[in-house]
Amino acid sequence: PMVLVAFDKAFRFAFVCTLGSVLGGMFGYALGYFFFDALGQPVLEAYHLTDKFAVLQQWYAEYDIFIVGAAGFSPIPYKVFTLMSGVMQADFMQFVMASIVSRGARFFLIAWLLWRGGPRLKTWIETNFYPLTMAATVVLVLLFVLGKVLWIN
Repeated sequence: PMVLVAFDKAFRFAFVCTLGSVLGGMFGYALGYFFFDALGQPVLEAYHLTDKFAVLQQWYAEYDIFIVGAAGFSPIPYKVFTLMSGVMQADFMQFVMASIVSRGARFFLIAWLLWRGGPRLKTWIETNFYPLTMAATVVLVLLFVLGKVLWIN
């Protein structure tokens, strides 16, 4: 919305949003990293989910950068995956880089669309941006899985 008031600052706003989101993601990572043993582990044990959690850890160890990238660009709540990255003790620098790229892509794309189309695109973005980014994320995940399957065979 701020872009609609000051078109000339569209990319500055996108930068600030990206920076704030990545810093917030780093905070979420820290929460997951430092508080899982005290808060999360007892919940897993109480609900007998430790073996399912072990499977999730394996997936996360292999695909963490892609998971963070998909969550950062799509309408999936990014904050959930920032906490999970900390819990899984994902490589912090890879987490930060994936966050910068995916959150930046999202915010700069919105800024660019509003900068190019102005108020007339605002309604279109509000109506279509979430489904389009979700569809794009699904396509990228499917392409990744397809590439993985073809690469293995």
